[in-house]
Amino acid sequence: MNEQKFEVWAPDAQTMHLMLGTRRLELAARDDGWWELPASARPAVHSEFDYGFIVDGRGPYADPRSLRQPAGVHALSRSFDVSAHIWQDASWTGRQLAGAVIYELHLGTFTPEGTLEAAATRLDHLQSIGVDFVELLPVNAFNGTHNWGYDGVLWYAVHEGYGGPAAYQTFVDSCHQRGIGVIQDVVYNHLGPSGNYLPQFGPYLSEAAGNTWGSSLNLDGPHSDPVRRYILDNALMWLGDYHVDGLRLDAVHALRDSSATHLLEQLAVEVAALSAKTGRPLTLIAESDLNDPRLITSREANGYGIDAQWSDDFHHAVHVALTGETSGYYADFEPLDALAKVLTHGFFHDGTYSSFRERTHGRRIDRERTPTWRLVVASQNHDQIGNRAVGDRLSAQLDVGQLAIAAALTLLGPYTPMLFMGEEWGATTPWQFFTSHPEPELGTATATGRISEFARMGWDPPIVPDPQDPVTLERSKLNWSEQVEPEHARLLEFYRALAVLRRTHPDVTDPRFDQIAVECDAAEGWLRLHRGRTKILINLGERSVRIPAGGGEIVLAFATAGDALQGRLPNALQLAPHSVVVLA
Repeated sequence: MNEQKFEVWAPDAQTMHLMLGTRRLELAARDDGWWELPASARPAVHSEFDYGFIVDGRGPYADPRSLRQPAGVHALSRSFDVSAHIWQDASWTGRQLAGAVIYELHLGTFTPEGTLEAAATRLDHLQSIGVDFVELLPVNAFNGTHNWGYDGVLWYAVHEGYGGPAAYQTFVDSCHQRGIGVIQDVVYNHLGPSGNYLPQFGPYLSEAAGNTWGSSLNLDGPHSDPVRRYILDNALMWLGDYHVDGLRLDAVHALRDSSATHLLEQLAVEVAALSAKTGRPLTLIAESDLNDPRLITSREANGYGIDAQWSDDFHHAVHVALTGETSGYYADFEPLDALAKVLTHGFFHDGTYSSFRERTHGRRIDRERTPTWRLVVASQNHDQIGNRAVGDRLSAQLDVGQLAIAAALTLLGPYTPMLFMGEEWGATTPWQFFTSHPEPELGTATATGRISEFARMGWDPPIVPDPQDPVTLERSKLNWSEQVEPEHARLLEFYRALAVLRRTHPDVTDPRFDQIAVECDAAEGWLRLHRGRTKILINLGERSVRIPAGGGEIVLAFATAGDALQGRLPNALQLAPHSVVVLA
């Protein structure tokens, strides 16, 4: 919405009216499918006002580019002046992704209050564990009071329950003043099921293709240029108006685009231009199920030019090695060699047969030309926890030594590490799937659909929490008081020690694949990871084990109980069960 023109795109509409408070004003059509209020009819407006659009007598609907929805997505939009905030981050020059640590959090469950203001009070804690970027799960406006964020319908508006757009600007400002960047998770592959009025305005959705969550966006059909612009302008808004440092692009494999220039490539080009203009790094991270290095290949080499992508293969390999769980998509990762391959090759499925998909999957990464930091990895994240039947974290299955092993593999491994809120102290609170759809039938359909979607993971339907029950949200909120309990405090100190090690030992942030080597013994249950001259020795097993190792100073060690190091031989170390030792 342009505050002077009150313009909106609706190429097929016959009439268009602006609802401004109680006034109804007629808009004029332009040749490009846009409507605007004639200059002669533009009224004087206050600094803050409510408005909406009436399309062919239907509505009023919120502005598709609304920046604020104080009464919800079914109500009128409210004006918001993004330029009113006086930024205090002039000294912030940005942060490159290489060598950084990401911390993924959901605003509604990160603190008891569930707001941006409350989240800002925890930034000192994030600094203490070496966090370089906070990654916020989607904050755009959705119907209801609480949600994961992936049911957004007004992508330009910040959910009012989190504090709205002004609080968002303040939060980003606070992060930058502490040297922490902000990555915003955005969803451009689908819209939520309630409050989506975009089709009333124009062909935002594709009639030809859909995905797991509903209709796809119209990225390559008739009138798709303005739809693509809608997405691109939204991305640039976060990075420009809100000073965000990067975007995590949800499920890009669900973007249906046959255009000669894929939307992702076009986005990379425009973000690079904005980065040059602002003089600070701007990062794009794609979540993709394709294991396709083309995403992170430069445009000069005929790739899309995205900076980084998630590698779920890392999560699967670590999860299986620690839990022994092999159902569903975990099946192929049962051998310990799978973890060794992921640590040295990036992907496990890189042109290999996937039993879960029942076909060949993935493509090899060019390890001579690709830096390791282009893969973002995690031992836990919102998907891999939330998409379990009861939303249980690793802490529900593993002891503290095993949790430390997961931390060491993630933070000392070759890729860009991402932590999920609370894992640093082994939080015991689950993180379950929750919704607050006001429409009962929609809540029932969502719950049923999830059980069907994950049928191959062996879910027992009776134990799956009702996502509509407010208790499901409440039990998913972090319990910050756990940090002071002995076992949790010990793990938290280990995370802090890992942060120091990352800052003081360049080997563990070296982005070269040829500086990585892995040996493992599945029968004995141990793995040795070389990062240059730094060695990470891991005993995954339940009994003491001897691991071949040369000399070196022990700079970090952790075990479930007692000392991790139980003996030192000329060419080997005796490690306690469920332990990790770092030699430099």
